[in-house]
Amino acid sequence: MLGAFLWGLFATSTLLMGALVVQLRPPGKRVLGTVMAFGAGVLISAVSFELIQEAVDVSGGRAGTATGFFAGAIVFTAGDFAISKMGYHNRKDVGGEAQDAPPFAIVLGTFLDGVPESAVLGLTIVQTGEVGVAMLVAVFISNLPESIAASSTLRASGWSAKRVMTLWSFIAVVCAVSAALGYELLDGASPNVLAFTLAFAGGAILSMLATSMMPEAYEHARRWAGMATVVGFGVAFAVNWAGR
Repeated sequence: MLGAFLWGLFATSTLLMGALVVQLRPPGKRVLGTVMAFGAGVLISAVSFELIQEAVDVSGGRAGTATGFFAGAIVFTAGDFAISKMGYHNRKDVGGEAQDAPPFAIVLGTFLDGVPESAVLGLTIVQTGEVGVAMLVAVFISNLPESIAASSTLRASGWSAKRVMTLWSFIAVVCAVSAALGYELLDGASPNVLAFTLAFAGGAILSMLATSMMPEAYEHARRWAGMATVVGFGVAFAVNWAGR
């Protein structure tokens, strides 16, 4: 359980890094868009091989995989819709956020993206005895642009650097706890429960990619977004294949 917590904390440490980047020197939009596209490719690979494929393998292809997959997409979409009503829909867009986006919505948006990813890190340890490297890299990379975007908004609305860092520290700990709970609660769970959980996270993450991360990546990086996504997918696939 402690190992899952520490891996979850490491994966979400980029939330703090993003705040530091904003404080020191925010990257250009094209660079950030390329990073986002690379992270999207890594996440697509993780969804395919570490979530959905694993869900099918542990359940023998039973209905729990399909049910979890669509349930994750529905829950994410409903949560994303609610957050958008608070004025915080394009939360990964640096410089594009409404400056009056409420901090509560920013926190909810980060939880909506980060908690399923972190919980799956703990679940991968349950499944294989070690953390899924591709999933770890995916979470690590994908948190950075979101933190930069949200930190830019918070700083522009008058938040101090210390207050922003405190907020991200709190969220990182909560996500790390989610990783620990994913390990503790699902250790010894039935194949159908494991399959549902894996597929649920896959559906939620894929919905996030399609509605938030990939559109923003293309907006910033343009034609380079496609190549960066392919490279990210290829790198994650190679890591996953090498670990089998």
